[in-house]
Amino acid sequence: MCIGFPMRIERIDGDRAHCVADGIVETVDVALLPEAAAGDWVLVFLGSARRVLDAAEAALIGDALGAVRAAMEGRGDDDAFADLTGREPTLPPHLQAAHAAGLTEG
Repeated sequence: MCIGFPMRIERIDGDRAHCVADGIVETVDVALLPEAAAGDWVLVFLGSARRVLDAAEAALIGDALGAVRAAMEGRGDDDAFADLTGREPTLPPHLQAAHAAGLTEG
């Protein structure tokens, strides 16, 4: 499984961006995002920025990743996934048809 991490672009040199998040500094390939600029948040997968994010979405993703990290370390917060309390999770619309046809697991 590949997980994307939100990072903020500090500066861009050609197709490479110097990004930071939670004190971690990384050089990221931004060739797929010619519109990206210093100050933007981007979603980074395996060293490559795939999508520009707004600050609010970057914060939501960061919070979700923090909750997953806490759960994996055994210090889960019962309210971390409050949106799932009392209901079954649902597949996103683009996967529902495939699931109904038996093309996906779960």
